[in-house]
Amino acid sequence: MSNILREHIIKLFEANTRLDGRELDEYRKISLDVDVINTAEGSARVLLGETDVIVGVKVEVMEPYPDTPDQGSIMVGAELLPLSNPDFELGPPGQEAIELARIVDRGIRESKCLDFKKLCIKEGEKVWMIIIDIVTINDAGNLPDASALAAIAALKNMKFPEYKDDKIDYKKKTSKGLDLKDIPLSVTVIKIGDKFIVDPDSDEEKAIDARLTVASLSDGTLCAMQKGGDYPLTAEDVSKMVDIGVEKGKELRKLVK
Repeated sequence: MSNILREHIIKLFEANTRLDGRELDEYRKISLDVDVINTAEGSARVLLGETDVIVGVKVEVMEPYPDTPDQGSIMVGAELLPLSNPDFELGPPGQEAIELARIVDRGIRESKCLDFKKLCIKEGEKVWMIIIDIVTINDAGNLPDASALAAIAALKNMKFPEYKDDKIDYKKKTSKGLDLKDIPLSVTVIKIGDKFIVDPDSDEEKAIDARLTVASLSDGTLCAMQKGGDYPLTAEDVSKMVDIGVEKGKELRKLVK
């Protein structure tokens, strides 16, 4: 990013506005749809401004991990399609895809919203593995928040397939879904200069000094954080960003309910 555009963005922030006219703590228009993939056990699509993300949930039966013989688990993967951003390339997941998947995974896993013991079919032998696939259709900024929102909506929408005689019939969905204890949501707060903003667009992401993705529960409990950006954050910065993240999380949670 040119210094001229960065300086222009900072001057706008000083006037409490942004390139697209939003306030510093204002999200772009958000739409959320579920059941967008017929072949998935659960799915959701989030449009966050022009950012477009689809999440599909599949399930498999597997042997449990040796240290948790009575628990299932989740696996999160992210595919950043080149059609969504010219900077993305085909091939094995790069650093951005790995970090995006990690942010979504950590927000769900550390929230304890899923009781992994309820995913056990037969202790020590068979458990359910919940596979969450994130696919970017268009990247216009803030993939973490769009992906986290779509992931929890897809989990809430999910129905188990029929499982009988050690075989899964993916063509037959049951009425059984996941028993989510809460709705963890992630909000990414970025720092540019001395200002904090939410829902950065593509230009604002290029100008960041630091970012903090904050995952929280409905009662405001903090369950996960992920720091990004090249510059450090002070304890005061982190405290302010967490407060913003928790408050905006309450706003996003209304979309899932």
